[in-house]
Amino acid sequence: MSDEQLNRLAKAAGLSIDWVDADGRDQRVTPEVLRSVLKGLGLAAENDSDIRSSLEKLNATNGDSSLPPLLTLDQSSALDLSTYFKPSVGYVLELEDGSRHEGTLDGQARLDPIEKPGYHRLEIDGKTLTLAVAPHACPSVESVAGSDAWGLTAQLYSLRRPGDGGLGDTLALETLARNAAAHGADALGISPIHAMFTGNSGQYSPYSPSSRLFFNILHSAPQAILGDTPVRRAIESCELADELKRLESLELVDWDAVSRTRQCLLRALYDDFATGGNAQRADFDSFREAGGEALENHCRFEALHAALLGPEGYPQHWRDWPEQYRTPQSTAVEEFAKEHAEEISYYAFCQWLIARGLERAQTAARSAGMKIGLISDLAVGADGGGSQAWSRQHEVLASLSVGAPPDIINRQGQSWGISAFSPWGLKANGYRAFIEMVRANLAHAGGMRIDHVMGLMRLWVIPAGAGPNEGAYLNYPFDDLLRLLSLEAWRRNAVILGEDLGTVPDGLREKLADRNLLGMRVLFFERDNHGTFKTPEQWPSSALATSTTHDLPTINGWWQGHDIDWRIRVGQHQEHEKPAQVEERERERAGLVRLLREYAPDIQGDLNDPQVLADACGAFIARTPAPLVLFPVEDALCLLEQPNMPGTTDIHPNWRRRYPGDSATLLDDPRCTRRLKILADARKQTTGNNIR
Repeated sequence: MSDEQLNRLAKAAGLSIDWVDADGRDQRVTPEVLRSVLKGLGLAAENDSDIRSSLEKLNATNGDSSLPPLLTLDQSSALDLSTYFKPSVGYVLELEDGSRHEGTLDGQARLDPIEKPGYHRLEIDGKTLTLAVAPHACPSVESVAGSDAWGLTAQLYSLRRPGDGGLGDTLALETLARNAAAHGADALGISPIHAMFTGNSGQYSPYSPSSRLFFNILHSAPQAILGDTPVRRAIESCELADELKRLESLELVDWDAVSRTRQCLLRALYDDFATGGNAQRADFDSFREAGGEALENHCRFEALHAALLGPEGYPQHWRDWPEQYRTPQSTAVEEFAKEHAEEISYYAFCQWLIARGLERAQTAARSAGMKIGLISDLAVGADGGGSQAWSRQHEVLASLSVGAPPDIINRQGQSWGISAFSPWGLKANGYRAFIEMVRANLAHAGGMRIDHVMGLMRLWVIPAGAGPNEGAYLNYPFDDLLRLLSLEAWRRNAVILGEDLGTVPDGLREKLADRNLLGMRVLFFERDNHGTFKTPEQWPSSALATSTTHDLPTINGWWQGHDIDWRIRVGQHQEHEKPAQVEERERERAGLVRLLREYAPDIQGDLNDPQVLADACGAFIARTPAPLVLFPVEDALCLLEQPNMPGTTDIHPNWRRRYPGDSATLLDDPRCTRRLKILADARKQTTGNNIR
């Protein structure tokens, strides 16, 4: 079998054989890995005969000139339709507003430019399709929030309020939004709130959800929607008062106990709600109707996931269910839905509570003076055994996991154990799954952060059971996805941010910048080729600025080398490596102090004090040209611990740490108040001096 034929198949399938790693070194995917990844894509490549058959299969697909259900184009640009139609064919274009326009394709079979963004209907030569006409860019931060915008980022599960029962909820989010707005913040970025597995409380990483279309019901605050009286009755009927107080007092989230208690309360509340006579029933019914097929499928999945347990009594992957339940459209699923109508209605009720709570939180943020309000966080993928993969099987890669090759963040590489969209499945289904996902995550927010935004262009895909080094890059229809994202953001007047840390392909950041999609720059990483920290003027104006992320040490933790100790503790490094790492950190600390003394000279106190250092770091990133500064609550409070350590599971308490105070007053500690005022003043001064 020739490598040439194998490479030809790989390229036809959209795989990158050659790529450049995070250190700028050329890399090539081995033939063994290519064959394994191709198999995961459904393309056999074990021998010459396999390759010929797979190429024929791909050529039949790629060479298909049938009209897709949706095409994207830019506002004011002509659309080349020569692949599908001959010149001078007549058409009727119906815009979203109902107006109709008749025309004829020009001599090159191009459609005249369309000036109005939106989803328009084109009837041509007996065929019908949707045209997604995108504005030239997403709304800019400056157009939405002005030139000195800044905000905070917070882990939703970490929030506290009296009576929260041990987990952050939408009511605590409301109070934090008001508290942050009182300190001048324009935005509040939150950790992902995607739907998890109701039947599996041990799977709680917000970046490994069951579905990115719906929300984690454990974060709902029922009293915010239903009132206090029904909730008090539910607590009494479940006999949970003491347990809720115990959970509330813990420093770490006990996900198993929280899931158990909250589901007991939610079921009691639903039983009460379903008896009738509730004035909000009409709103619930309207919500359920508007959710349509997507909501119905998610709720059916939840009920099936709870009912179809494995031999040992635990929830299982839907591919291990009896065959008749493995597709949402099956007769067996329809019959199950009829027999378990109340159970499915319960899950819809839970989604209604969390959606209305998030709506309230965004309203509270904007009403308190935030110009952007909440910024949601979109995970890069969803668990292959979850609701979204079950509901959208033709649009998801079933046999490949998403991850990252070794990079500056994680030298071992990463396998995230999640599934991503199929490039071909998206196109064949009119990008339905992508559009509905973006809409869901902008529904109750003024902006959205896209985790691993490089996934719009390419994703590192790994066969089941393989390590992170045994993957390859799969390319996506980047321009189509960017246009759809721009259109959805324009419709919501929302800002879009992209986490572009790690191995970034050439041209990606430039394309993002052209669309007003902000990248992300982190203080600890912004250094030149000699390792020297960059001055404010060297930071780009096309990215947000932040001090750290949920995957990195806090300012305090970094300064004290706490992350070095943790990496040794979890086995990522050895004890004998510590002296060299501490020595390197000393050099880095000295470099940061030199930078801050020059570019944050007005900060009073000793920069060797983490509290003073956090003041200076906030002032520094505020003085960069970034259109938006996001300061993590962990650094606003000068906390020692970071929320997550990638590559760890049990030893480090990932996604469990709680903040030290009530969300309503969390930022009112004098040191935090001073820090946020320093940051806000630095933003205004920088804008006033026209440095940015």
